[in-house]
Amino acid sequence: MKKLSLRLRLLLIFTGISCLIWLCAGLLSWFESREKIDEFFDQYQILLARQLASADWSALSPETQKAADKIIKRIRNADEEDEAIGFAVFSRTGEMVFHDNENGREFSFSAAVGSFTDEWVDDEWRIVRVDSVDKKYIIAVGQEMEYRTEVTLDMVEEFLMPWLGGLFVLLLAVVYFVGREFSSFGRLAGELKERRPDDLSPLSEEGLPKEIKPLTAAINGLFEKIDGMIKREKSFISDSAHELRTPLTALKVQLEVLQLSADDPAALKNSLAKMEQSVERCARLVEQLLLLSRLESGLAIVDDAEEISWPQIVDSLAGEYAENLHAKKQRLITDVTSRAPVKSGNSVLLAAMLRNLLDNAVKYSPEGAEIAVRVSAGEVEVHNSGVKVADSHLRHLSERFYRPAGQKENGSGLGLSIVAKIAALHGCKMEFDNSGDGFSVIISRER
Repeated sequence: MKKLSLRLRLLLIFTGISCLIWLCAGLLSWFESREKIDEFFDQYQILLARQLASADWSALSPETQKAADKIIKRIRNADEEDEAIGFAVFSRTGEMVFHDNENGREFSFSAAVGSFTDEWVDDEWRIVRVDSVDKKYIIAVGQEMEYRTEVTLDMVEEFLMPWLGGLFVLLLAVVYFVGREFSSFGRLAGELKERRPDDLSPLSEEGLPKEIKPLTAAINGLFEKIDGMIKREKSFISDSAHELRTPLTALKVQLEVLQLSADDPAALKNSLAKMEQSVERCARLVEQLLLLSRLESGLAIVDDAEEISWPQIVDSLAGEYAENLHAKKQRLITDVTSRAPVKSGNSVLLAAMLRNLLDNAVKYSPEGAEIAVRVSAGEVEVHNSGVKVADSHLRHLSERFYRPAGQKENGSGLGLSIVAKIAALHGCKMEFDNSGDGFSVIISRER
C-alpha cells in the first residue's frame, strides 16, 4: 500500500484534531447550555405557578374559560409556541376548573405538590404542582421538553456556526501555508536532481526554513566526505600507478637483458635472480596496496571480533622471517605475555600489522642487529638496534609511499601507513621512539 505524503498526513492530522476539538466544544456547549436552559425555564414555571396560586379561582364559570380562550386567539402569532407551556387548575377532588386550552387540559390530576416531575402527556413534559393560596386548588404548570431541546440546539448552533466557518478558513490557510513551506523540499530535490555527478559543492541554505537546515548540513557533510574519499582514491590510484611503474620498468629491462643473455649462463642466472626480485617486489607492493585499499574503504572491519593469540602470531612470524634473520646474522628476541592491549579483534589484520613492523625491522637494521618483539598489557613494541630515524622524518613515516632519502632497501613506503590504520581500527595508536640503542615502533591503547 502506498504511503501518504508527509504534507497530506500533516493536513489530515491537523484537520482531524481540529474537528475533534470542535466537536468536543460543541458537546461541552450543549451540556452547559442545556443546564442553563433548564434552570431558566424551571424558574419561569415556578414564577408562573406562584402567580396562578395567588389568583381567586372560586368565582370561575364555564363562560370564563371560553372568554379566556378568545382573548388568547386575538393575539397575533400566539399559536407559534402554543406547545411550549401549559397549565391547569384542579380542585381538591380532582376536577379541572381551568386550563390554558391548548395543553393544560391534557394534564392529569395529582395531589403530590412541591416538586418537578417528568410526565408523558402527548410528549414528554416537565410539570410542577403547587397549592393555591387558599389551599382549595392545585395548580399544575408544565413545559414540553422538546421545546427546551430546540432552544438549546438553537443556542449551540449560533455559537458553533461562526467557529465552523472560522475553522474552514483556518484549514484553507493551513493548506496554503503548508504547501508553500513544503515547496522548499521540492526546490532542494530539484537542485539535487539537476546536479552533475561530479558536482559535490555544498548546497545553498539561503531561503530554507530552520527545520530543513540540519538536513542540508548533513547532505553537505556527506558531500564533503565523498569528495574527500574520491580525492583519496584518485591520489591512491595515482601513487599506486607511480609506485608500480618502477618495478614493472625494472622487470621489463631485466626481460630485455635476459633475452640478450641467452648465450651467457652467468648473465642469464643473474638476470633471472633480478627478475625474481622484481616479481617479488611487485607481488609485495600489490599485496600492500590491496590491504591499504581495504583499510581506507572500510572493507576491513572488526565487528566479528575473535580472541587474539599473540604468542601464536609472534611464533608464526618468527618462523617466517628465520631465513632473512639468518642471512643478515640478526637475532630475534621475543617477550610475549598472556595480556596485551588488544585482546580481541581481527587476527589476520593484527598479524599483518606485526608482519609489517617486523619486516621493516629486519630490512632496515644492519647485520648483526638485535630485533626485539615485546607484547605486554600496555603495548606491542618492535625494537631494532643499531639504527635510528632522523627527527625530521618521524612525522612523515606513517604517510603513504613515504621513504626517507638514501634508502637502499626495496620498499613501497606503505608498511607503517597500514600499521597505523590497523591500530586505529582496534582502538590503538602508533608511536615512535628513538631513545636507547635503536628505533622502536610502539602500539598502545588510545587514552
